Parts: sequence; C-alpha cells; structure tokens
Amino acid sequence: MPSNLVIVYHRQPYEEVQEGGKTVFKENKSPNGIVPTLKSFFGRFDSGAWVAWKEVEDVSNPDFDRVVEIDDAYGSYTVSRLPLTADQIRSFYHVSSKEAFWPILHGFKERYNYDPVDWPTFREVNWAFAEAAAAEAAEGAVVWIHDYNLWLVPGYLRQLRPDVKITFFHHTPFPSADMFNVLPWREEILKSLLACDVIGFHIPRYVNNFVSAARSLLEATVVDRQKVSEAMSSRATALSEQTVPTTLQFEGRTVALQASPVGVDVGYIQAIAGRPETASQTAEIRQELGQSRLLLSVGRTDYTKGGIEQLESYERLIENNPDLRGHIRLMHVSVPANRNMSVYENIQNDLEQIAGRINGRFGRLDWQPVTLISRPLAFESLVAYYRAADIAWITPLADGMNLVAKEFCAARVDGDGVLVLSEFAGAAVELHSAILTNPFSHRSMDQAVLQALAMGEEERRHRMGALREMVARQDVRFWAEDQMRALARGDEAVVDFAAAS
Repeated sequence: MPSNLVIVYHRQPYEEVQEGGKTVFKENKSPNGIVPTLKSFFGRFDSGAWVAWKEVEDVSNPDFDRVVEIDDAYGSYTVSRLPLTADQIRSFYHVSSKEAFWPILHGFKERYNYDPVDWPTFREVNWAFAEAAAAEAAEGAVVWIHDYNLWLVPGYLRQLRPDVKITFFHHTPFPSADMFNVLPWREEILKSLLACDVIGFHIPRYVNNFVSAARSLLEATVVDRQKVSEAMSSRATALSEQTVPTTLQFEGRTVALQASPVGVDVGYIQAIAGRPETASQTAEIRQELGQSRLLLSVGRTDYTKGGIEQLESYERLIENNPDLRGHIRLMHVSVPANRNMSVYENIQNDLEQIAGRINGRFGRLDWQPVTLISRPLAFESLVAYYRAADIAWITPLADGMNLVAKEFCAARVDGDGVLVLSEFAGAAVELHSAILTNPFSHRSMDQAVLQALAMGEEERRHRMGALREMVARQDVRFWAEDQMRALARGDEAVVDFAAAS
C-alpha cells in the first residue's frame, strides 16, 4: 500500500533479535530518543513507511525480505530495508560520512581526509535510498529525510518523484561557507538539498551558514528573513544570531528554512526520575560520595566532544586549588562511537592516560579524583546519576545540539543542580541560565567550574527552574511539530494532517 508519510533514516526503527531460530522485531530498549518520536507521526497519516539500511552478506540473496510489516505501539507501517554489504557500509558511512564529512561539519578542517572517500559508492547508496522512498510514497506524499549521510537523496528523489513533498532535517551543525566549501562535492550536495520543500536545522546559526554556502556557489535568493525569537537569541553567545532567513528561491523553487532545536522526552525522563528505585539508586550514589561533590560528564569518545580538554581542566583545578582535593569527584562517561575507527581509539587511549595520571598524582586511599567509564550506562542508571550530581559538566568543542544537557535538566525534579555548558553546543542558544563556558580557553573552563561549586542554593534553583522550563517547552514533540508546521506552509493537505493530530 502506498504511504502518505515516508521517513528516510539510516537506523531501523526496531531491534532485530533471534528467538527460537526466528527473527523477531522488538521495540527499542529505550523509548527515549528520536526514533520513537519519528514513529509517533505514523498515527497521523493513513499509511506510513520507513526506509533504512540492513547489513547483509549477499545483496542478491532471494530469501532477504526487503520490505517487512511492523505493528507496534505506534501503529502499522512498513520498513523498506536496503541490503548493504559490510564494505558498502564502511565506505558510505564510516569512511565518507564519519571520517571525511564529520570533521568539516564540526569545523575540524585539519582532520579532514579527502583521499579515502569513495564518492561513487556514496552516490550509489543515496540513490538506493531515493529509489526505495519513491517506491513507497503515495501521490503527493510527505518524505522526511534525516541527516548528512543522506545528502543526495532529496535531489535524486525529486528526479524520480516530482510530486512528493520533501523535508530534510540536518542533525549535525552546518558549517560556515569557507569550511563547507572544502568539500569537492559541495555544489552537488547543495543542489540536492535545495530540491527540498523544507530544510530543518537545530538553530539559526546553522540556517545562516547553509544560506551563506548556497549563495556562495549558486544563485539562491533569500526571499524572507525574520528576527530570531528571544528564546533563541537573548544572550550574545558564540552561536547566537539576531536574524534568520526563512525562505529561499532557487531555480524556480521555493524552499522553506526552519530552525528547530531537537529536544528530549521530558515526561519520560521525569517519570524515571520519580520512580522509587531511581530515588534509592540516587541515595546510594550520594552515600558512596560522602561529603564529596559530584561533577558528571557524559558523551561519546569523539574529538568534537572535548573530553581531553575537560580532563586537563579538571587536573588544573585540583592542582591549583588544593582545598578541592578530597571534596570533589569527576565521573567522566565517554562511550566509544566506533571501536573500529583508529581516530576514536587514539582518543580513548589519551583519555585513559590522562585519567590515570590525575588519579596517580592526586589520588588517596580514601579518594579517587576521577572515574572514567567507557561503556554505555542503562538510561535508568544515568538518570539516577543526573539526580545525584551537583554539576553536569558538558563542554563539547562543537556539537549540533547536545541532548545530555537537556536530559540533565529534565531529570532534576528536585529543582537543584548546576549545568556548565559549552557555548559551542547548539543547546547553548536555548539554555541561557546555564553557566556558559569556552572550552578553548583554560581560564573560562576552570572559572566556570569554580563558579558552579561556589553557587548558593537560591541561585542554583533559580537557574535550574529557568532551564527546566525551556527544556519542557521545547521538547522533542515541539521539534517534530515545528518541522510539520514548516512543511504545512501553503499546503492545505498537510495542514489538515497537523490539525487532526
């Protein structure tokens, strides 16, 4: 059955497990995150489909089910699975997307390596995604494409199905024109994105960067520009903007531009935070800490996350402030993004070396300054640590949004706690009441933690109240609704779908 809504995303919307020799599709272990939010939109449309890849040994295997029917809590929908070999996935995703595009998107030009990129394979995979979406889409359907590894899908899909409405969300930062234009395929990428009806980004800065890149290479014209809302611009941070383009014209097409920050499922997080077992685990953590105050850092093992810079800052704090020894502890959770990529392995080794040096220099029998955890924590346990922490120390060098900062605020149902946040995280333009810091500055990093440690309860609660209000207002559902509202501009059919929800 043709689908009115087709979501194109590299991840499958379920967990595939073997039980009794049979393949079983189960709900994702954690209902928190973007996949459940995307699936929730299937209930608004008569029929829905999801397009993702599936690793296989033989793409021509006749027994492989390319399309499977799913019936779960979000309704009935189909999943079109593209069979990709391990070599194709490595080329398209791990090499081209992660090793070449990722550093450019985050402003790390020195880490960019053009040589290993297999552009023909990247094109081939994107074409396969476009073909699958075209096959699933009903006449005039909405096709919602996600993230930079599918940059070329909109352009291909527009060729195959000029009738569909195409919206694209860019989950990473979009860099400045001089950074983006390092990519040899820049014009092809931009033309593909400009085949969309709507292009969404987290914050106004990324919209402005995209428009700057488009205008540097193509005859794209800004039709409308508006003042950024106070909620997204009231402080002059590194990523703040005062105005943002909302509409572009290119080759006779009108493209809507949307700045919509992805949020978290606040209700779900608060429900976990309020469970008796969470309160019990939180109490156990606090009891184990004794009189020490807990600094909590959570992120992936990635050079963009600033883990090395943070540990070095912590070492300086202990060295320069002897009164803190024995009275603070850092729990640094850094989960490897991909163990098969040497760039991340080197970062992991550096983190372990620095953490070991700190503990060796300053540790005592009764006090270990830093605990480095390099494995994923169950989300329920993570919420307990959010509740137990005195300070969440989230200082990426570059980050499209950063949902950990928002999770911390949502989990603080007690109204206490301090958030120290990098001003180079997209979330910084929303979370004005955090202590914002510059992770490239030793003084800024060190002083931010000292300010957090010295903050009185009244100020802590005032700041946390404002943070929790913003996180609740611009949650993950707000983000998804905002994308649909952008698509609904001038389109009565989609307006009707949104009104019926």
